[in-house]
Amino acid sequence: MSIDHRLSMDELAAVIARDIPAGAFVNLGIGQPTKIADHLPIGSGVVLHTENGMLNMGPKAEGDAVDPDLTNAGKVPVTELPGSAYFHQADSFAMMRGGHLDICVLGAYQVAFNGDLANWHTGRPDDVPAVGGAMDLAIGAKDVYVMMPLLTRSGEAKLVARCTYPLTGVGCVSRVYTDHGVFDVGPEGIRIRETYGVGASELAERLDIALCDAPLHD
Repeated sequence: MSIDHRLSMDELAAVIARDIPAGAFVNLGIGQPTKIADHLPIGSGVVLHTENGMLNMGPKAEGDAVDPDLTNAGKVPVTELPGSAYFHQADSFAMMRGGHLDICVLGAYQVAFNGDLANWHTGRPDDVPAVGGAMDLAIGAKDVYVMMPLLTRSGEAKLVARCTYPLTGVGCVSRVYTDHGVFDVGPEGIRIRETYGVGASELAERLDIALCDAPLHD
């Protein structure tokens, strides 16, 4: 499959930021998803929540704006927007578990066509498991988006018919954003919404899905 025109993670973050509706309460997972904060337009009304206890987080802090006491859950220095609030981490998890978040964006090792999520452990004996708040977000957010490369470094698809890694959540993912395309997933299977640098038929062949079962989103 051609990879010449795939999106960078920054470009993909901009795509996700575009798709987040105004006024949504959103949690951005550790790693690549944190880039989304830098692409949300000023005045979008999107309220970012962090599991370490902050609401209405702004973009990444740089230069003189860096405050070592003001970080996101990944310990990256961030800014605050007017109306920001701070609270105990237990309260933050209560928000996550209580269904108060509209969207969370997580990274993943694998996502299945039916929405199963595997993002905390590869199952290899020498890997250190790190679930963090992913399980709470996966079951608590109204919509779970995943941001990840479509392929591993060895060329294997990370969007699969069935996860082979330990699951974080069952049937919890609704949309997957990758460098080659965007997919809706869930109980009814997989649908291709957009493609980048590759045709829909080639992408479907690479993922071993029938194009008639995965039409481009209208």
